[in-house]
Amino acid sequence: MAKKQKKQQSGGGTPATVALTAAGADHTVHAYEHDPAHPSYGEEAAQAMGVSPDRVFKTLVAEVDGELTVAVVPVAGSLNLKALATAVSGKRAVMADPAAAERTTGYVRGGISPLGQRKKLRTVLDDSASSHATICVSAGRRGLEVELAPGDLARLTGAVLAPIGRE
Repeated sequence: MAKKQKKQQSGGGTPATVALTAAGADHTVHAYEHDPAHPSYGEEAAQAMGVSPDRVFKTLVAEVDGELTVAVVPVAGSLNLKALATAVSGKRAVMADPAAAERTTGYVRGGISPLGQRKKLRTVLDDSASSHATICVSAGRRGLEVELAPGDLARLTGAVLAPIGRE
């Protein structure tokens, strides 16, 4: 734990914030006290930051035809697995095993960021993101969010925009 804190104090941050800084992308980091008893990480983030839930996006990992794929959708809704499969020209999508998602991304559940993943996964961003000047996504750990332009998120992750969320 002391080693991790030292890294953060020296400006290292999380892999997500390091990737944003290295890319020169404009972003704002928002930290809040995470409550482990809260039923929804995303809704907790929206409440803690005072941001509308339609601007806070959750990062979900699914398997599309056996290949791990990241889906970034508003916390106020859910992921349409069929639409995700269609967005990447796949046939079938299912939610990924949480352990596989954590191992592949390098992040823990509830703190998976679409940025700075251990293994870069193909990414699909819900097209509702483009209706906002900025959105918030996990910065790589519970209690830490990053706010950035949806276009920057798409560019840095290689994401395609598609209607993959549902209310």
